[in-house]
Amino acid sequence: MFDVVVVGAGPVGLYMAALLLQHGHRVAILERRATSSRQTRAIGIHPPALAALDAVGAAHSLVDSGVRITRGAAYSGGRKVADMDFARPSAEYPFILSVPQYLTTQALESRVIELDPGALLRGVHIQEVVDDGGYLRLRGQEGGSAVEFLGRFVVAADGVHSAVREGLGLEPRLRTYPDYYVMGDFQDESMYGNNAVLFLEPGGIVESFPLPGGIRRWVVRLGAPCQEPTPRALASLIRKRTGTAVDSTSNTMISAFGVTTRLVSRMVHGRVALLGDAAHEISPIGGQGMNLGWLDAVALAPIISETLRTSGRRPAGKELAAFERNRQRAAKKAIWQASVNMALGRPLPPKVLNARNALIGRAITLPMFSELVARRFTMH
Repeated sequence: MFDVVVVGAGPVGLYMAALLLQHGHRVAILERRATSSRQTRAIGIHPPALAALDAVGAAHSLVDSGVRITRGAAYSGGRKVADMDFARPSAEYPFILSVPQYLTTQALESRVIELDPGALLRGVHIQEVVDDGGYLRLRGQEGGSAVEFLGRFVVAADGVHSAVREGLGLEPRLRTYPDYYVMGDFQDESMYGNNAVLFLEPGGIVESFPLPGGIRRWVVRLGAPCQEPTPRALASLIRKRTGTAVDSTSNTMISAFGVTTRLVSRMVHGRVALLGDAAHEISPIGGQGMNLGWLDAVALAPIISETLRTSGRRPAGKELAAFERNRQRAAKKAIWQASVNMALGRPLPPKVLNARNALIGRAITLPMFSELVARRFTMH
């Protein structure tokens, strides 16, 4: 019998497990994949999330291995439109940290192993969660054989296509957007250093962010889905829209994606809670999804921990209801912010684009507006 069974060993599941293990609870983390992923994927860690990671001792190593983005700039037609200062909202972490997701996952997995070497179990596919009254029964497969785990609480952090959520019969509200992107990581030979850069161009936005090891990520908005992205085609798009030459042979990652959002009506179902992408899928534009999941865990872990400490005698209904209400509000705010970001990057006629960019350039010089923009981009 485990105190808590966490389903999913991505960054959110591992973080939740570390929080609970630090409080002395018996935790199992069940992961379907047999090995950890080496994908770069989510790269931006915002100041509130860095503070959360510090609570499990993972922030310091990540800061040492990542790139600190303190400033951003917007360009259009080769001319700078606006500067952004990401250092202002946070004194403790005056930057957005750029680090490949696999390094983030490794740091959190190492912390979990330090706390309990046997907590992480790979190759386990959970298919069903049954409430037997006194405990929760998780059933699934491991290596072709049926397995079963018992827990007092279950935390589902198993991603956008959550098996736990599906087993509960939940259908999240789905919205699709008319936005498509292709992104890739290339050797950085640009002049932008450690700055984030947005190119607001008539054909659509191009975003660019530094990564460790002299790598830079480029994200280009498209007018239609891209089925088979290639480094050469992406480099050509970057050159055409921004004038920046990118060596296509240096590409280390490339992918294309459309945008959808999903939001469950309930994050808590008895003693089963959904966190991160299992509860709310956010557009990658803005880089808030992974961070949002960590902040979900920060809010939920103390409630579970206190309930376990009092042997379940203290009712947690009000606390769980408040958790759900507050975290759904945060998810809706993140969805709205991502929608604004995507709208900002859609194609516009040159005259309309120039007028809008001029307005942005004037507004960003106002301290109150620039502070608001910085806070929005850093999740404050």
